[in-house]
Amino acid sequence: MTTTTTPVTVLGLGAMGSAIAKTFVDRGHRTTVWNRTASRSAPLVDAGAAAAATAAEAAAASPLVVVCLLDGTAVDEVLAAVEGAVAGKVLVNLTSGSPARARANERWARDRGADYLDGKIMGDPPYVGTPNVMFAFSGSRSAFEAHGSTLRQLGTVAYHGEDPGSAAVEFMAQVAVGYEFLIGFLHTLRLVQAEGVDVAEFAERVAGSLAGYPPLLTSFGKAVKSGEYGPDLGSLDVQAALMDDMISHRESLGVESVRMREVKELMDRRIADGHGDQGFSSLFELLAR
Repeated sequence: MTTTTTPVTVLGLGAMGSAIAKTFVDRGHRTTVWNRTASRSAPLVDAGAAAAATAAEAAAASPLVVVCLLDGTAVDEVLAAVEGAVAGKVLVNLTSGSPARARANERWARDRGADYLDGKIMGDPPYVGTPNVMFAFSGSRSAFEAHGSTLRQLGTVAYHGEDPGSAAVEFMAQVAVGYEFLIGFLHTLRLVQAEGVDVAEFAERVAGSLAGYPPLLTSFGKAVKSGEYGPDLGSLDVQAALMDDMISHRESLGVESVRMREVKELMDRRIADGHGDQGFSSLFELLAR
């Protein structure tokens, strides 16, 4: 039990919303829940939550109203239903969505007398309430200062500033890094499997090499911020000499090579522009549309 037990409402009881509500109940918060399919409230009521008959009734019950739904369309529908009940409340939206949608939601809340925090979740429902789930928040600073201790009970929390879209920027960028890395990894597994290599054993070796990447990522960030690109990974003149072999190796085995062709094209363009002495991080300069 915590000493700070702000009453909380949770709108949306999918797997993540249920985990959030259960965490609040377990930490001693008077928790009101609502879900379009009312039967999903039953386990939480058994745990000590109160179920509201309508979304508006649930929103009226607590100063802190947490929304966790499938998508932006569902959020729009629920916001329309609670429009007359959010004045004076802090509205926290934990639904995945774009920075533009977060900013629009903040304007909606402000016009109705509510403070708004946009939140994004990086982690899985079973780990809510532990440090293994990351919550990024942005929006009203006063709302975060007032309710940060409550929100920190959900996991590891970071506040990204008063722009309500900043948490979504962080979330989408973090997820994109994962997808970019993992699709490249799957391409490589296809390559080594085609050569008869045990893919599980290869994956273990790659996992062991990942410890070398954090310093490289940090150096890339500094180079991009400053615009000063040293020869990280070696100069592009040297790196580019590998690319034809990388591409032909894949194509000889029937493995898709579009990603390597993109890298070669960027390297060739950067070298042609007179920057062959710079490193891989300098390809950043070519990535604006």
